[in-house]
Amino acid sequence: MSIRLFVKLFAALGAGTAALMVGHVGMAGAENAEQMVFRNAAGHVRTITAGGEPIDVENPFFQDLGTNGRRCVTCHQPGEAWTITPEGVQRRFAESNGTDPIFRNNDGSNCEGALSSSLDEQWTDYSLLLTRGLIRVGLDIPDDAEFTIDDVTDPYGCGQTTNDVSVHRRPLPSTNVRFLSAVMWDGRESLSTTTIADDLRRQANNATRGHAQASRDITPEQARQIAEFQAGLFTAQSHDKDAGALHAARARGGPAALSREAFFIGINDPVGLNPSGAPFDPNAFTLFDAWSVRRAQGPVTDARLAIARGQAIFNTKPITLGAVSGLNNETFSNGVTLPASFPGTCTVCHDSPNVGHHSVKAPLDIGLTEPSVAPFLPVYTLRNVVTGETVRTTDPGRALITGKWRDVNRFKGPILRGLAARAPYFHNGAALTLREVVEFYDDRFDIGLTEQEKADLEAFLRAL
Repeated sequence: MSIRLFVKLFAALGAGTAALMVGHVGMAGAENAEQMVFRNAAGHVRTITAGGEPIDVENPFFQDLGTNGRRCVTCHQPGEAWTITPEGVQRRFAESNGTDPIFRNNDGSNCEGALSSSLDEQWTDYSLLLTRGLIRVGLDIPDDAEFTIDDVTDPYGCGQTTNDVSVHRRPLPSTNVRFLSAVMWDGRESLSTTTIADDLRRQANNATRGHAQASRDITPEQARQIAEFQAGLFTAQSHDKDAGALHAARARGGPAALSREAFFIGINDPVGLNPSGAPFDPNAFTLFDAWSVRRAQGPVTDARLAIARGQAIFNTKPITLGAVSGLNNETFSNGVTLPASFPGTCTVCHDSPNVGHHSVKAPLDIGLTEPSVAPFLPVYTLRNVVTGETVRTTDPGRALITGKWRDVNRFKGPILRGLAARAPYFHNGAALTLREVVEFYDDRFDIGLTEQEKADLEAFLRAL
């Protein structure tokens, strides 16, 4: 890191010591901080800006705009693919003796308002943040909701009642947002009458008012600067520890190629919502096509072949898609209704080319809120006020925004780039590793993956 950048980062973030600055900003593991290249267990992750200019650390994204010391960067660390990881949070806990701004009891602790009297007690009070990278989100049930909460089972004894909803979710990355079709896991910042840019500006203000406990709204100019800063960031794994540079030998991994990917709402949508009229192409990922064949004279190694095989599995492995709320038996805005079960591939839901999320708003329930999937979370018993039907869930998802029974447990899928730098996975951190992600899908959809296929899929996801 250059002295100039070090001083600018130090001043912009107001850290008390160099060690704390490194932890707070996410510079730990930096291979080249000025170029935003960071080591992780799989290799290197890199961030670039749309115009190739240096990261603007004077942007309000890095400024203290609230009352509790938090900044956007507090929960969106560059070295952790612009989110947080348990490893990073634990390092900050150790370096700051639990005083880092991320440890605030408005939403960082398991229970609201937790008051710890010792470091050991604080570790217990903030265990979900420290072990799963989860932030607590308090949401009110809409007045006209089609359900009520009959019971709360809370392993942390937070004193929740059936009128309270505190759910625990991973902070989404604040990079690659140019590809977003909805903002937030439950889409609560995405209105039907606004653009993604509008949504990001509103989200910047709401996050500052909530997470940073600001006493007043940020200015429209600050909101604009934060939103535009995020829209200019592109992050991807750039180097794999086994395969080497992910753009080598005509491959197109890394953030530079990502920044050039085409995107618009509906691109490659599988149910006909692509405004261009182009048909769905299940081969949504083409990054590593050049590595699919070992040549007699060429640099395609075993590790690169594994990544290419994993990409092919992701694109083409047959999956019977069934019992997915939001997909099966769902009628979309163009009148298309999907059956209760149909054959597909991973890319039916991860259709956005070389990015990997859904290119339209499509919150789905794939079973992640089952209490057995995340046994470390509180469980809510919801009851349909008309039918009397009940469901036990660790997070009602989008239903907390719309009040609709049909939206219970539905969440959007995240952008898949930079995965290796930001474990754990899913909205609730239920999968600690990419292998656990693969195992979840294999079990959930009874895919029947072989051990080799699982390893290849893991290699591919790691290289994104």
